[in-house]
Amino acid sequence: MDTSNISDFFISDELNNQSKKECLCVIMPAYNEGMHIRENLLTASKIISGFVHNYRIIVVNDGSSDNTLDEIISASKADSKISYVSYKPNQGKGKAITNGVLYANSDYTAFLDADLELNPAMLKSFLKAMKDKNADIVIGSKLHKDSKLEYPLMRRIMSIGYYMVLKLLFRLEIKDTQTGIKLFRTPVIKTLTENIQTYGYAYDIEILAKANKSGCRIIEMPIELKFKRERKEKSRISLKTSVKVFKDTVKIKKALKD
Repeated sequence: MDTSNISDFFISDELNNQSKKECLCVIMPAYNEGMHIRENLLTASKIISGFVHNYRIIVVNDGSSDNTLDEIISASKADSKISYVSYKPNQGKGKAITNGVLYANSDYTAFLDADLELNPAMLKSFLKAMKDKNADIVIGSKLHKDSKLEYPLMRRIMSIGYYMVLKLLFRLEIKDTQTGIKLFRTPVIKTLTENIQTYGYAYDIEILAKANKSGCRIIEMPIELKFKRERKEKSRISLKTSVKVFKDTVKIKKALKD
């Protein structure tokens, strides 16, 4: 791991002393989620334990400035299935996921947003689909015909617009790269996270574009999404962020060009 821009880096004892391979590792990046992170982690673990017995949650504290780390540590003490990676300063969601992937010792690795707008229970059907269809990657899609969404109209329009851009640039048949629940065969995601160029919101695009180019079998699954953020809360996807995503997308296209 490149730690040249990272300070205060440490991991929980469970990750330092992994002795057996697990079936599923769930990586949850977290940034300033102190208000809900402890409850969300314990809830996620309880749900996952209902369909996988041999699993681990790796929550990555991505340079939070609030009490996120304290709450994560509290959750890990309450549930031995919860481990953590922590560092400063904030590096971006993609970097957080990449750092978590380094410690995945499992057959399958999932990404899941820490706000739990996406229910971890969906991973049960993702695992079944991966095995039944011999897929390398299973992703949740807001644009799947069977998805059930409670989601702002503007976000839906952005998703459709971005899908059209990605189809033109990368010839991706998948419709939604950005939904925060994904499942990979662990050897596949470990290979894909090598030499990543982007670590912001375009991270998912680069991962899936690389996977598509290398011939990985990717399938989309319907999701249920309940948008929890209050109207008064500032959106994490600002105009500035959208412009950066577009620039990073062009950079990815250039990097993957034959």
